[in-house]
Amino acid sequence: MTQIEQAEGKPRLGRKRDLTRDPEILASALDVLAETGYDGMTIDMVAARAKAGKATLYRRWSSKAALVLDAVACMKSNEIDLEDLPDTGTLRGDLIAMVRTPTIRDGERKLKVMAGIASMIARSPELAAAAHEALVEPRATVNRIFFRRAIERGEIPAGVDVDRLSIISPAMVAYRVLMLGKPVDREFLISTIDEIILPAAGVRSVDCR
Repeated sequence: MTQIEQAEGKPRLGRKRDLTRDPEILASALDVLAETGYDGMTIDMVAARAKAGKATLYRRWSSKAALVLDAVACMKSNEIDLEDLPDTGTLRGDLIAMVRTPTIRDGERKLKVMAGIASMIARSPELAAAAHEALVEPRATVNRIFFRRAIERGEIPAGVDVDRLSIISPAMVAYRVLMLGKPVDREFLISTIDEIILPAAGVRSVDCR
């Protein structure tokens, strides 16, 4: 029994191997989770959203907790292709090249999912780990690549704390959405890059023209 299932007091049942509807059901679970939060979410809501029978869901997932854990974990499969990252020749150029409308929308959806599972994260280290891997680590990984490139070019000092720099943007975005209730737009992201991230990385002047 996993820790998240222990939190709900339900045993984990065996799963059948017909997984053909899993992606649709998991996507529906994420939509409901983002809209209602974990406590407000029900299996019935997910079944209705996915146009599936409730029995179909229970044959695959023994509890709401198990469904949520799989749904959050599956978000990692949609992460950015690390083999196809922009390489503009500058740290600022690389960071700004990632500020795209689809990326912004995806990031906001992920944050809504994170808000939805906040009530369970403290009770389930397993869910907390899955959330970190799916919602935070993909973008932090991209940022690490950009900072290491900048170090290799001599653009920023070799001694900068790459790991800490890499989570500034995800942390700022999360605070804006979850704590302030404000949307994330291109202007906010670029100002964060120019006014916070680049100075923290040791880039002394930025040509924003």
